[in-house]
Amino acid sequence: QVQLVESGGGLVQPGGSLRLSCAASRISFNIYAMGWYRQVPGEQRELVASVTSVPTTNYADSVKGRFTISRDNAKNTVYLQMNSLKPEDTAVYYCNVRSRYFVDNYWGQGTQVTVSS
Repeated sequence: QVQLVESGGGLVQPGGSLRLSCAASRISFNIYAMGWYRQVPGEQRELVASVTSVPTTNYADSVKGRFTISRDNAKNTVYLQMNSLKPEDTAVYYCNVRSRYFVDNYWGQGTQVTVSS
């Protein structure tokens, strides 16, 4: 069973930074994309950023210029560097790992990010 272990969430003041990490293990398929999504209560989960094996990256408009996604293929790990954090970035952040055509698609357990003074 694929395991995704997330870390790096927490409480930070507006304007601060956090770095999320997600390490995937027990992988039995070729990882095509690794990404981060977020969700607040009562709303749909939304894409924050993703990176493919090409590599290509994709960011939500709301985080462009502030967040940077990267991956270490040797470690099956994806990172999300979050700078200039805003209160509206507060959410549970979920790691996602998938194969190219979504045949394999896995989620982490989520990590809380709270931006507040």
